[in-house]
Amino acid sequence: MIRHSALLGAAALLAVAAVDRGAATQYRFTFPEPRHRWMQVEATFADLPSRAIELRMSRSSPGRYSIHDFAKNVYDVHAFAADGHELGLGRPDSAGWIVENPTSRVRVTYKVYGDLVDGTYLAVDETHAHINMPAAVLWARGLDDRPAVLTFVPPDGVTWTAATQLHAGSTPFEFTAPNLQYLMDSPVELGPLAVRQFTVGSKVFRFAAHHNGTDAELDDFVRDVRRIVEQEGAVFGEFPAYEPGCYTFLADYLRYATGDAMEHRNSTVMTSTGAIRTDRIDLLDTVAHEFFHSWNVERIRPRSLEPFDFDHTNIAGELWLAEGFTQYYGPLMLQRAGIVDLRATAETMTEVLDGVTLGAGRAVNGPIDMSRMAVFTDGGTTVDRTNWRNTYISYYPYGAAVALALDLTLRERSSGRVSLDDYMRALWTDYGRPGGAREGYVDHPYTIADAEARLADVGGDRGFARDFFLRYIEGRELADYRRLLAQAGLSLGPRYPGRGWLGDLRLESRGGRLVIADLVAANSPAYAAGLEQDDEIRQVDGVSVQLPDDALNIADRHRPGDQLQVVYADRTGVEHMTTLVLAPNPHLVVVPLDGATGGLTAAQRMFRDRWLGAR
Repeated sequence: MIRHSALLGAAALLAVAAVDRGAATQYRFTFPEPRHRWMQVEATFADLPSRAIELRMSRSSPGRYSIHDFAKNVYDVHAFAADGHELGLGRPDSAGWIVENPTSRVRVTYKVYGDLVDGTYLAVDETHAHINMPAAVLWARGLDDRPAVLTFVPPDGVTWTAATQLHAGSTPFEFTAPNLQYLMDSPVELGPLAVRQFTVGSKVFRFAAHHNGTDAELDDFVRDVRRIVEQEGAVFGEFPAYEPGCYTFLADYLRYATGDAMEHRNSTVMTSTGAIRTDRIDLLDTVAHEFFHSWNVERIRPRSLEPFDFDHTNIAGELWLAEGFTQYYGPLMLQRAGIVDLRATAETMTEVLDGVTLGAGRAVNGPIDMSRMAVFTDGGTTVDRTNWRNTYISYYPYGAAVALALDLTLRERSSGRVSLDDYMRALWTDYGRPGGAREGYVDHPYTIADAEARLADVGGDRGFARDFFLRYIEGRELADYRRLLAQAGLSLGPRYPGRGWLGDLRLESRGGRLVIADLVAANSPAYAAGLEQDDEIRQVDGVSVQLPDDALNIADRHRPGDQLQVVYADRTGVEHMTTLVLAPNPHLVVVPLDGATGGLTAAQRMFRDRWLGAR
């Protein structure tokens, strides 16, 4: 089932991809000083037209929805003609270079710095090279359909292997891509990789890990990865056609990594400071989420994301489905695979429903507009303060909450015969499975109207589909989760019944001053009382306060409806007094009913088993 491999020799597994090397763009990556965390790149462009050539560094990356401006780490750029003489370079903008008088063949050299182990950037050091292509590759405008040949030269004296979804070349360190879209979607990990391989049916899966654990830990971990793969394949009834011949998991579990993950067409990158031994469930949750993307978003793709624009951001109103539904299925797959128990699944539902229900942003934006906020929120850098706490709920939990509602509603309406699995299969059949005429592209991306139409087909009721989209996707309503969850013997109720609540304030003690350190949520008693970020809280209910617990403990001793006099100074230093009326604590919790105590009916158990049981 699981095979050890000392060398990830892609050429040993797969046929070498045929590439017209005369027309192909050639990239050569070397690492002269890995300790100083930069990489030398040489790019050769051939058969060029007799006009100025525009070289570009990407400003965005597949799967990321905000601007990253990768050119900021590129330096020492030079261009050379076929005879070796250096060509002049212009800079039309921050992400581009112009070769004004090129010959038919131009060689470009440059250095690129990288020190971030995550799903978006580049990281180079003595132990490995972790390469996201948009952060590393200069490309020429107008040559998008040309293939690329990439050669990696590890530093002297190290034993590195390579893992990637790129097609195998003629050596273990040579790879090819059919076009720019596929190239940019193909991360590469070079280093001391521990590799495991397994099959499910006729499909081959590889897990390439750069980690500090033991072989036995990785073996056991990959057995659980296989269980996840099986359960996700059962949702759709089949696996995608992985063009290189296999699907590759790339994992960096290192203390200097950043917690992140990114889906790609035939692979995923997963990075974490955690270790298999100590953070197993969190790491497997990421596996489940990212692998589900090999159907949902990589092939079942919104039209707004097809193709990815490397110069700008793709603004997409469908991320509640592309990311949020995937967020729902990740923990569900852990449950169906028997990796977590029902209480862990209930805790995940608690986190989703509590956050979405309490989110102040729901007063102004629904799932579609929250999705469109991704161009600002998805990993981009924000220097100025924002009011996102009052305008934004991440499309990940918001979409997961919609998916939960739709799954339970479909099951309720059909007496268990139809579920969200059927809906995902319908999307796969119409938009994912047909594939693309060119690798890296999707020929049949969907729109929001298409998503509604498929729900009408699956639910057998166009009116039901229109009502669900109108209320919960185009609108901002919340489903009756209490009633829906009760069908599976899950109770949704207050986490802190009878306790007063002033709002989820983030308070900090600064030199003996108690300061509100974050935006005050608009749906909280503190907001209604006029409190805001940067205010210094001096007294609560007549008691001087200096520490966060001082204020919170006073509130906890009171009941909903009680009035507290609060003395505070605004950020200009002017002192004020206000009256804060405590509300019932709104935080929620999902609790499974226990059949052993007679709290679970046979019907509830059947509903639960059909929903959460293994396939």
